[in-house]
Amino acid sequence: MSFLRWVSEKLSVESLRDLDLFGEQAQGLSHRKAHEESQESLTSLPRRDTMGSFLPDSSSYELLTIIGRGLDDLMTVNLARYRPTGEHVAIRRIDLEPCTNDMVTYLQGELHVSKLFHHSSIVPYKSIFIAENELWVITPFMAYGSARDLICSHFADGMNELTIAYLLLGILRALEYIHHMGYVHRSVKASHVLISADGQVYMSGLRSIFSLIRHGQRAKVVHDFPQYSVKVLPWLSPEVLPQNLEGYDSRSDIYSLGITACELANGHVPFKDMPATQMLLEKLNGTVPCLLDTTTIPPEELSMKPSRSGADSGICEGPGAGSARHSNGEPSSSSGGHPYNRTFSPHFHAFVELCLQRDPEKRPSATTLVGHPFFKQIKRRPSEALPELLRPVSPITTFDGSQQQDSPSGLASLESGLSHLEVDDWDF
Repeated sequence: MSFLRWVSEKLSVESLRDLDLFGEQAQGLSHRKAHEESQESLTSLPRRDTMGSFLPDSSSYELLTIIGRGLDDLMTVNLARYRPTGEHVAIRRIDLEPCTNDMVTYLQGELHVSKLFHHSSIVPYKSIFIAENELWVITPFMAYGSARDLICSHFADGMNELTIAYLLLGILRALEYIHHMGYVHRSVKASHVLISADGQVYMSGLRSIFSLIRHGQRAKVVHDFPQYSVKVLPWLSPEVLPQNLEGYDSRSDIYSLGITACELANGHVPFKDMPATQMLLEKLNGTVPCLLDTTTIPPEELSMKPSRSGADSGICEGPGAGSARHSNGEPSSSSGGHPYNRTFSPHFHAFVELCLQRDPEKRPSATTLVGHPFFKQIKRRPSEALPELLRPVSPITTFDGSQQQDSPSGLASLESGLSHLEVDDWDF
């Protein structure tokens, strides 16, 4: 089937154009009902047009190399250079022709939200347009990658507490805004926490976002289960997983934030090796993940070599007290020592416990958590502190060195530097 015939039959591209994301005003068309209702709740808020700052023209972008794929291989992610300014960007190119109606609806939701959301802690969409049969989504290139990338490449046993505080505060500010706008994120995890070359923290992963606004009013709960949610099961809250009549609300994101905090501190997400059914039972039965350190791991286990144990799964087995403690989550420097022979602050433990309350009514809001004592250790701006805290990691900014980027050796070096990034899981 030709692309034009596909468009005429399914009207998918026209419905995407109706979101007014492509530099043209649609005439006589309406948004989908859910988005229309969301729009009603936002009319009183200021709108800052970040779209259009980059030209909606494929010839304005020089594609350098492929840095990821996704969406059942319908999406290719390229590192590219924006010709007018020389700025480097990430481009998601989505082949629309094989897309099903469900996929197009899925994309519509994300693109609509990207137009509505303008916040310093949410990844900005610089331009969105259609080039032949592809949807092009232009976003800034995040030179440090995601927090998950950093864990996989440099911080296998978790990051130090101050670094985590900066990252979690960035996430919380994004969630505070998202919840204020009447949405639930539903996909909070380390791979959706991106860090730019200048140390700014951004939230991504807007594909699974869901509006609480119905008929011009904010609904109390959501009953919709996130699409394509297999990858986010360990992060989902106990009230989301059963898919029952009780539903869930924005406080489910706070639980996911607590799981993300454990992921950043422990180097892996809790429940990661469990079958889905067992994971569901563990969460419903009140099993609470924790930060792994000398206060949560028995001393006898800390004296042994690391193994695939309950501690490794991020599930607390009981309180313990090690003899050699390292404050603020700094791991033991001794060769061969247990990686969790460290001690996080009481404020950090208390923060995670609040987020992971089994009863969502007991979880604080994002606004409340921003003022938690855990964040009092932050004394500088992220742009000043994070590049220093993330050493020896350096941002991928060697695009304009001595080697020409368009030379074979230059591209090979560039691809090598990008190889550790799990770009297909950023979700931008």
